[in-house]
Amino acid sequence: MKIQLFVPCFVDQLFPQTAFNMISILEKLDCEVVYNPQQTCCGQPAFNAGHWNESKIVAQKFLDDFDPENYIVTPSGSCTGFVRNHYHKLLSGKIPPKDLGVKNPLLRNIFEFSEFLVQKLDYTKIKASMDGVGTYHDSCGALRECGIKSAPRKLLENVEGLKIVETEDSEVCCGFGGTFAIKYEPISTAMTEQKVHNAVEKGADYIISTDLSCLMQMDGYIKKHNYKIKTIHIVDVLSRGLNPKYSSNSGYCVS
Repeated sequence: MKIQLFVPCFVDQLFPQTAFNMISILEKLDCEVVYNPQQTCCGQPAFNAGHWNESKIVAQKFLDDFDPENYIVTPSGSCTGFVRNHYHKLLSGKIPPKDLGVKNPLLRNIFEFSEFLVQKLDYTKIKASMDGVGTYHDSCGALRECGIKSAPRKLLENVEGLKIVETEDSEVCCGFGGTFAIKYEPISTAMTEQKVHNAVEKGADYIISTDLSCLMQMDGYIKKHNYKIKTIHIVDVLSRGLNPKYSSNSGYCVS
């Protein structure tokens, strides 16, 4: 099966190892992974900031950069949700909204990584190992825009040595929300504080999620207050113990 890799801005600029680890896992599962080096952003940052005209240009480039007939996999529920749910409205001036999904099957062929493994590859038992206690954070993009909830948990439950505990606020926003964290810093910080404190109270060693933006937000609070808990992307958890050929340091933590 041919897989097109989409590397979001956060991953490309700050956490590229997560992308390499994702390639390792997909190839381990006999997927042919291709990468278009001309790809850029999905357009979400500009869209959320109100710059719709600029976002349209980036979104159109995204459509041009990928083959709509092959699956696109990305380590981001946020980017996946944006392409699936907002391109209809954003590109309505260029492609009629009612026809966009038909003319561009790309909108139904883009998947967040854990969702793709479970729903399309029917795979939940990767031979990964990581000792400790982890709690899973449902990112807003993955949960609310893509309906992703069980897939990442099924994968994490099969990681050898990892115990998964649930916090009562697992579905609550971490406080990032792009520019929300800057414009409304006190509210954002309070939301992050709650997430981190609840994870610590559960005895978690790791906060795990599908989105590095959420993890970076919580990691900032963790480092400022000198907590021992770490944040780690689900891709990096699942790459542990696989000996990926792209790196000897699989299982990259944000902390």
